[in-house]
Amino acid sequence: MKRPRLRLCSLIWPASLALVLTVPRLAATNGMNMEGYGPVATALGGASMAYDNGAAAVINNPATLSLQTATARLDLALGVLGPQITATAPNGASAESEATAFFMPAFGYTRRSGALVYGLGIFGQGGMGCEYDANTWRGLGFGLKNRTEVSVGRVIVPLAWQVNEALTIAATADFVWAGMDLQMAMTGAQFMDLVSTQQIGLASGGIVQGFGQALQQMPPGTSVDYAYFNFANGSDFTGEASGSGYAGKIGVVYKVSPTLTFGATYHSQTRLSDLKAPGNSISFQLNVPGMGHVPQTLAGDVTVRDFEWPAMLGAGFAWTPTPRWLIAGDVRHVYWASVMENFNLRFVASNATSNGNFAGQDLNATLYQRWSDQTIFQLGAAWQATDTFTVRFGANHGKDPIPAQYLNCLFPATVEKHLTLGCGWKLNEASSIDVSYSHGFAHAVTNGGGIRVEHSQNNAQVLYSHRF
Repeated sequence: MKRPRLRLCSLIWPASLALVLTVPRLAATNGMNMEGYGPVATALGGASMAYDNGAAAVINNPATLSLQTATARLDLALGVLGPQITATAPNGASAESEATAFFMPAFGYTRRSGALVYGLGIFGQGGMGCEYDANTWRGLGFGLKNRTEVSVGRVIVPLAWQVNEALTIAATADFVWAGMDLQMAMTGAQFMDLVSTQQIGLASGGIVQGFGQALQQMPPGTSVDYAYFNFANGSDFTGEASGSGYAGKIGVVYKVSPTLTFGATYHSQTRLSDLKAPGNSISFQLNVPGMGHVPQTLAGDVTVRDFEWPAMLGAGFAWTPTPRWLIAGDVRHVYWASVMENFNLRFVASNATSNGNFAGQDLNATLYQRWSDQTIFQLGAAWQATDTFTVRFGANHGKDPIPAQYLNCLFPATVEKHLTLGCGWKLNEASSIDVSYSHGFAHAVTNGGGIRVEHSQNNAQVLYSHRF
């Protein structure tokens, strides 16, 4: 039975600090980014560069904040993310991810003072992950649970300045935090590849050298059953490995005419500390003739090194051909290649006596990623059916950035095509509710090891807005 992974928190202004601590891991679909931020933009295929889409502007294009007509605005949002991921081994055995439901809160408050608009936003940026039961083929026959969860969230302080009736420029300062859980079983052949042939990655350090020497001393026919990397706290809200840092954005909006607006933004690459997970372990198991299966677990500290979120450059338009129609389109270019070349992990064994000759030794493991940059096309339209009800629809396409050869079934991010729908209700002059639904169509990739990974997704968001 699939077990939904729930992430839920109260969304009220006095509890914003609590929200910072509880933004969850996300299962994103434009690489590790979401297909859209905020239900208004998501329903339009994610397009958001040149029209008022509320406080979500702080993570889209902050310059669109100047388009709000109210003196102040409070946005409270909740998203439900539903990834469906299946990993199929070369022999046809399949394993379905049990992480099938994620709840994602968001908060934004913006206020106008003359030509300036400022505020605060708290959003989950994105991530990826899945969870395979220990009794599936991913457990390698040894009951090893396989799980990954990667999350990045932001507290964003924006400032938008309306230079004149046509032009607005804006910038944000972003506090960024990241978390990661990893329970990853590698077959003996995969681990030895890191040590010798290095087709999927490489491994070095004192532990590797000591491991090789130990194998030489074993009876002929000794083989490696598995290597198991294990740092996970099981929390719905924080990763076992965590770090923080900063980033920023700049944006511009220009009104060509009352019916046509252009917008553009640049999001900087993050500057994050290494993600640290002290007090964890790695395990190995040998199959020794005459002795059987011999496991060993090493206690120590884990560090995920050089993990960053990429820069993004985006531009788009918004056109209102009639008072009741809005058509919007964006193009975004995400610079994955500069930050997703490798996944780098370092383990240092503690001086515990149980670690034996490995005490104080290190292991440096690299898994090749070699992602490509990704260009994303987003297009949508909104029709104001009545004075209080608006219908929205759109599409989103971005080519899978992960080379098939290096795709790991624990790091799926392969969805390429989305269709989106949504609507909005104006409750009164001050309040409104907006909802969106997006479907990420199934996309399957077979990696260099013959493992087929299929990923599809259904997401929904709801937003309550109050204007002052």
